[in-house]
Amino acid sequence: RFPHFQVAERTLFFWNNDYIVKLINQNRRELFPIILGALYKNSKEHWNSAVHGLTFNVLKLLMEADPQLFDDCSAKHRQDEEGEELEEQARQQKWEMLQKMHDEKRR
Repeated sequence: RFPHFQVAERTLFFWNNDYIVKLINQNRRELFPIILGALYKNSKEHWNSAVHGLTFNVLKLLMEADPQLFDDCSAKHRQDEEGEELEEQARQQKWEMLQKMHDEKRR
């Protein structure tokens, strides 16, 4: 989620700490939905290859910890992203309509 690679890298290094992983796994129903979105965004948008590698390692850990929950959260994330895309398209269409109305009024 952070464009600065050292911040993202150090954050992902938390997953090397067994105690942190244990706490996350104990609270995975609450945390997976939150964490997954940021990890997917990192995997698609972050510019640093080390961050990409660490991100995919963490995604693999989550998948192995609870495959069903991982699949459920991934599906929910995809659904949310599709909804956001539709909202953005609707917003853009409204803006274009307003711009067109404005242009017509100026004539």
